[in-house]
Amino acid sequence: MSSPLPSSWRRERFIDPDSADNDARRLLRLLLAQNGSTTRLCETIADGPVSLQVLHQAPTENVPLLVREALPGARFIERITSLAAHGEVMMDNLTYIALHGLDGTLQRELEAGQAPIGHLLARLWVRRESVSDAAALHHRLWGMVGTPDPASARAYRIVTPEGPRMLIAETYRRGMLMQRL
Repeated sequence: MSSPLPSSWRRERFIDPDSADNDARRLLRLLLAQNGSTTRLCETIADGPVSLQVLHQAPTENVPLLVREALPGARFIERITSLAAHGEVMMDNLTYIALHGLDGTLQRELEAGQAPIGHLLARLWVRRESVSDAAALHHRLWGMVGTPDPASARAYRIVTPEGPRMLIAETYRRGMLMQRL
């Protein structure tokens, strides 16, 4: 499953490297440090629901070494999405979901691609573990969406009581600032 972004959505680096916008820099530090639902943060910043655009989603066995080391099994769902509001991309995400041991209901909901992962995880107990050296994941994400922005990117692993389930690389975009009208 793949689909292009609506042409009306704007995607920009979170902040220009030479910008003196200290408020934006503080917000970015907060976003990169937070350990909760990024989807809920996006909805709060947007003051309402966000749009999910599934750019690519497919089962795969061909994954970066980092994924094989971080997640169980040999089969995964690779999912590339954007969250947007008010015509601006707020964040881009690459997620690898381990199919080994995944609850059937959750797998069907993920495969349907109708809801942000944050909504699906809300009913589970999860822990997020920061992942360093995730350059291969970010390059895969940026290869699909464009606009590389290493300073606004992070990666983490989702762990449930049953074990590791997902590896997520995300890049925050200027849409998080909601500078409209």
